[in-house]
Order: sequence, then structure tokens, then C-alpha cells
Amino acid sequence: MHPSPTVLITGASRGIGETTARAFAAAGYNLLLVARSGAALEQLAGELASSSCQVHTCSLDLSKPERIAPALEELLSRGLSPNVLINNAGAAYTGSLAEMPLERWQWLLQLNVTSVFQVCQAVLPALRQQQGLIINVSSHAARNAFPDWGAYCMSKAALASLSRCLAEEERAHGVRVSTLTLGAVNTPLWDSETVHSSFDRRAMLPPQRVAEALLSLAQQPSSQTLEDVTLMPAAGVL
Repeated sequence: MHPSPTVLITGASRGIGETTARAFAAAGYNLLLVARSGAALEQLAGELASSSCQVHTCSLDLSKPERIAPALEELLSRGLSPNVLINNAGAAYTGSLAEMPLERWQWLLQLNVTSVFQVCQAVLPALRQQQGLIINVSSHAARNAFPDWGAYCMSKAALASLSRCLAEEERAHGVRVSTLTLGAVNTPLWDSETVHSSFDRRAMLPPQRVAEALLSLAQQPSSQTLEDVTLMPAAGVL
């Protein structure tokens, strides 16, 4: 019997992260779940731990850079070593670049780029031991320019570049890196106070389709890598 694989998911308490946690649990993975809301994580863990998987949670605000490494070190000390890391947490901001407050710019960069770099640094020693996989969740905004979404587009373009550079550096250590590039997904992101949008959410991808794509990426044989998979709603760019 091979031991059950383990996945670490950031932004795991709602939306894509929560749905992905449920999909990986159903597929037999142990779970390391990271999110800002400890209460939501505990509720999810209580639901999932009744299955055959182990679930460990970590309440962590990724907008606080000084907290990331110590929190993940504590999480990884509990006995589960991840085979897969899914950097799913992120945020959005709508507003013109000309008028965007510097503190919002820095907040968005910290969540969408710098925290991913920090999480990868913290988890890479374990992933190297496991010959593991990193999956970074990005957006088609990385390749496009949308008015009032400039900071978000820039942050996702930076994330895509981070993924490619990390893949080149970690190949020698047996760690693979994939990017899942998404069109619009119907998640609580659209309810955020920093986002103002009139998109038709009924035309968006449901989180379950994204979770299935992430699970498919995680289950690729170690001899190959799907470097960048793009999943769009059939309606295209909304």
C-alpha cells in the first residue's frame, strides 16, 4: 500500500479552494488547508475528516508577509508532507491605475505574487523530497489588458513569469510547476469590496470545473508536466 498523497491548498476556506479541497479529499488525498478564516477552515475540516483522509488547517493572512514562513513551518511539523502545492489564494482590485492608492497596490502584489513566492520557498524542501508538483492558479488577465483591472492583470502576468522561472530552477530538483490559467469563475471574489463588476455570473465557470482541472493536473504522471492549461467559459471573455 502506498501512503495517501498530500495536497497543500491556500485560500482553502471558500470558492475554488474549498471546492478543490473537497475534490482532492474524495480522490484520497490528505489535506493541508490554509486560509485567513480559521473558523471556516475548522468547519470544512470537520466535514472532510470523517472520510479516510487526514486534514490539518492553518489560519494565515497571506497579506502579512512576516507571518507566512513561521505559520507554514508549524503546519508542516504536524507530520504530513505535501506532494502537491496549490497556490490558489488571491485577490482583485478594480480601479484606474492613475488613482489606485499605493497601499492597495502593495496589498494586491503581496497577495497575488509575493505570498506565492513565500509559500513556495517554505514548502519547496518538502516538495523536493517528494518529487512534487506546484500548481499556481492564474488568470487570462495575465495575457490581456482590461480597463480598471490593470493592477490585477499585472499581478497575474508576474505570477505566470514566476511559474516559468521556478519551473526552470526546480527541474533539477525533480519539482514540476504548472499554471492553471482561468477565465471568469463564479466565486465570492466578485462580492469583494475591492471589486466592482457587472459581469453575468451565470456564464462563468463553476468552481467544480476548476477543481476537476486541478485534480487532473495533480494526477499527471511524474514523467510529464502540463506547463500551462487554460480553462475558459464557453462564452469566452465576459
